[in-house]
Amino acid sequence: MACEFRGTVEIAAARERKRPHGAGRDPGKADQLRPSAHRERGDDGVPITAGATGELRVPARRLQGGFVELNVLGQFEVLKDGVVRTPSAPKVRQVLALFAMNVNRLVHVDQLVEELWEHRPPPSAMTTVQTYVYVVRKMIRKVADGDARLLTVPGGYVFAIDPAALDVLHFARLADEGKERFKAGALEEAALVLQSALDLWRGPVLSSVALGPLLQASAMRWEEARNAVLYQRIDVDLQLGKHAELISELTGLVAQRPVNEGLQAKLMLTLHRAGRRSEALQAYQRARTALADELGVEPSVQLQRLHEAMLKSDPSIEAPAGASTTARAAALPGPPRLLPPDIPLVAGRDEQVAGVSRELRSRRIRPAPPVVVVAAAPGSGKSAFCVHVAHLVKATYPDGQLYARLMSPAGDPVDPKDVLGGFLQAFGYPAGDLPPSLGGRARLWRSWTAERRVLVVLRDVVQFEQMRPLLPTGAGCATLIASRKLLADASLTMGIVLCPLDRRESRRLLTGVIAPRRLEADPGAVDELLNRCGGLPLLLRAAATRLELRPHWPVRRLLPPALDPVGLPAGTADVLASVRRTYTAMSLGARRAFLAAAAVPRTSPRALADGLGNDEQEAESLLDELVEFQLAESSTAENGTGFLYQVPMPFRAVARSLRDQDGSLSAMAVSAPLA
Repeated sequence: MACEFRGTVEIAAARERKRPHGAGRDPGKADQLRPSAHRERGDDGVPITAGATGELRVPARRLQGGFVELNVLGQFEVLKDGVVRTPSAPKVRQVLALFAMNVNRLVHVDQLVEELWEHRPPPSAMTTVQTYVYVVRKMIRKVADGDARLLTVPGGYVFAIDPAALDVLHFARLADEGKERFKAGALEEAALVLQSALDLWRGPVLSSVALGPLLQASAMRWEEARNAVLYQRIDVDLQLGKHAELISELTGLVAQRPVNEGLQAKLMLTLHRAGRRSEALQAYQRARTALADELGVEPSVQLQRLHEAMLKSDPSIEAPAGASTTARAAALPGPPRLLPPDIPLVAGRDEQVAGVSRELRSRRIRPAPPVVVVAAAPGSGKSAFCVHVAHLVKATYPDGQLYARLMSPAGDPVDPKDVLGGFLQAFGYPAGDLPPSLGGRARLWRSWTAERRVLVVLRDVVQFEQMRPLLPTGAGCATLIASRKLLADASLTMGIVLCPLDRRESRRLLTGVIAPRRLEADPGAVDELLNRCGGLPLLLRAAATRLELRPHWPVRRLLPPALDPVGLPAGTADVLASVRRTYTAMSLGARRAFLAAAAVPRTSPRALADGLGNDEQEAESLLDELVEFQLAESSTAENGTGFLYQVPMPFRAVARSLRDQDGSLSAMAVSAPLA
């Protein structure tokens, strides 16, 4: 099902012109949600200047992409919207890899020849290089769609792309950030950031590419950089007293690199500080044997001095004063992982998942953290959608993933002060040290998230003001919102509406659980079931689960009279509760309008005004509120003037139950004829 993207300006415009909700629009217009960025078209003369080092400075507007990812830390991957688009031809892949390792820098033609054939180029080398470049350029144009260009410049080529698209440069940025936090004395933060940099590695650099001399040199440089980050992170963990965790890791590393004296020294020191002195001395003897057998040398002076210090129990090699002990380190809370368990999504949501994941994974430089709103009708699975996406992108937010509901089971709003208290305690703040006021907690939250990468998932949001204090402020953070209505605020960077599943997708959901032969046995009953479920995944899943648990039942057993008290397939209490919470969140006038509109197949503002005793303009405003809360749909009237509104069938059944419960509204007129 094509999702409907809306930005803040677009939502406001839709309300202003009373555009029919649910009307078709091109999903490709999702780019309108982001700040507009002029895209260059080809080699169009945009100035590209060369610095003294040969690095070409590409105008910033060229680097506004973020949709294409180039991954070189492992197998070479070109990803477009999460789909692998790496060329299969080995030489073309090698040429593209060389461009990727030199983004926004001049790659001379001679360098291409050297990389491909080293010192033995064929007579046709220049022509062949031009052919490979043509194929690469064609692929880039097709895949990047304007977010990257392969430019021809005097002497060679420039692959112009946002540097954030390349994982190895993201690694370098994290490595630098980790070093800065280490210098500032923020050891736990430094360890977390440095490990985040290491987590980007999936294997040896460009492991799926045949490496010529230039790529081989680049790969070796980055492998050395990785080792430097690894060793620094180990040093930080040593200062934090995380000996138990380090022993296992260092033992494995030493087994792979037995003549690496730096790793041997770290293993010896870790064992010594963990109180395993005899094992530390044995580690030295193994290191000495390995060095003699493989290199024919004795251990270095530094390693021998460490050995002597251990023999003498020299206090200088003990943990630094003030460093955390192992127990202390174990007691410190790690990054909170508060997401509920992930569940497979229903069919028909792939496009929306890819779009939201791309927005949250993008490494492009942002002026503010992304805030994505997912709106949908009750029972559409918007909360499950957000949780699923959060699990997909959680590696992008290593400092923590938080989750909170902003509405109680009874439908009452949750105090954001209490939510902030829970967030801050999850990060280790004692409850007794928290500021008592919402403002104080919000300031502490903003300060804490300013330099971190945290993902916040909020569900059951009705008003933006309720969640504003919960937004993290760091540019590396993000907020994903499951909302009961469309929200409009300048802070939003992306909006998406999960529409009900169409008939094909609804049937596909059923066949994913129920054997097709059971559905084919009574197609009329299946059609009626689909009508009553209205394309809501939660209702469809409940019906399919009930049939799965009762394999002897025909589909017709889920239809009248074997329905629950409100006329829906039995086992749909979650959907009923969700609709009731949405109903409670609406204004009193919107509640009356919902009950009235649900009593007829469809209505108009004039008909509703006659039934409720309101004027037509007020009735139209109430109906629009129902549309915003995803409890009604609108369409253009047949005569082309005005709009008609209808409440989907599943919600009409719930409305009958609500009308019986709400005595204050039970006596109102609900049967006004259509205009």
